[in-house]
Amino acid sequence: MTAIRHLSLGHACVDVYQGMVAALVPYFVAERAYTYAAASGVVLAASLLSSVVQPLFGALTDRWAMPWLLPLSALTAGAGVALSGVTGSYALTLAAVAVSGVGVAAYHPEAARAARAAAGGGHTAMGWFALGGNLGFAAAPLLVMAVVGTGGLGASPLLLVPALVGAVLCAAAVRTAGRRSVSGHASAGPGRDDWPSFLRLSGAIVCRSVVFVGLSAFVPLYVRERTGGGEVAGTVALCVLYAGGAVGTVAGGRLAERYGRLTVVRRSYPLTVLAVAGVVLAPGPLAYLFVALASAVLYVPFSLHVTLGQDYLPRRVGTASGVTLGLTVSLGGLAAPAVGALADATSLRTALLPLVALPAVGRLLMCGLREPGAGDQTVVVGSASSSTA
Repeated sequence: MTAIRHLSLGHACVDVYQGMVAALVPYFVAERAYTYAAASGVVLAASLLSSVVQPLFGALTDRWAMPWLLPLSALTAGAGVALSGVTGSYALTLAAVAVSGVGVAAYHPEAARAARAAAGGGHTAMGWFALGGNLGFAAAPLLVMAVVGTGGLGASPLLLVPALVGAVLCAAAVRTAGRRSVSGHASAGPGRDDWPSFLRLSGAIVCRSVVFVGLSAFVPLYVRERTGGGEVAGTVALCVLYAGGAVGTVAGGRLAERYGRLTVVRRSYPLTVLAVAGVVLAPGPLAYLFVALASAVLYVPFSLHVTLGQDYLPRRVGTASGVTLGLTVSLGGLAAPAVGALADATSLRTALLPLVALPAVGRLLMCGLREPGAGDQTVVVGSASSSTA
């Protein structure tokens, strides 16, 4: 379990930078007078390059053990965000957050493989690994408020500190469990790759991701608008959004042990429709309650998506991890500019309304999916030989 603890904490130190990009949006709007569309472009820049390169990193880790990716990707993710506040132009800001996105992309396939191997296939242990990422998200707005809220965007280089800690933790995880058990790649699984099921699952995750990224980018501004609060009100809303995800992740792993992965995943999507509707429509401070509920139900299936994807593609575990844990999440950022442009043309409330329907679309995509066979659910950790079919 020592390796899982190190990997979970390292995950927090990497995913904090995904949360920081959204947390920086109100400061870009305040200090640089970005429009909603321009601000959402920052979120897009962090997601776009990440979404393109993530499957590549997944395919590479299917062929070779790459333990050095874990600490290096942590440093890269941190460096991009640290530079974003001191760049002199919008283009350089986009480039900086894009570099951070590449670091995040490089981290997830290898880390997910390592965590699954260290967890022995258990849903609860994988839930703890996913929880690390949620805690990183939850800490992001607090760190940004403490650093940028007091020192302005020019203080952003101080945000590199979590990356330094994460690099140390990732290196410790590799040393603790050994190169073979944590960073060595999985040999070809005993079953066949089920691409149709995997693609339908991925489509559902994209729907979920668009909702979460849309809320992450605009909930701080929306809650400030609805409650009449200042920057603190927006920061609290973002903290609630990310903290609720931590609760949902732990609950998802435990519920899956009792009721099965697909049952839990399928039931979470309709609940998300109701919770997101509450975020958009609830009056005043009640929005905080629905933000928490929406976050929890959005994250109940999070770690279960990852293990289902790995089991649908037992011969390409790295690729499956890169897509379910990274690519589909990053693709959510592609919708952010559309939400921002609609908000500029109408209102934030109108722009957020389409997010209510997307979980229902995700639930429809899940119809007919079956639990992978028992023979496909074991990740066999072997040598660093090629595992491609």
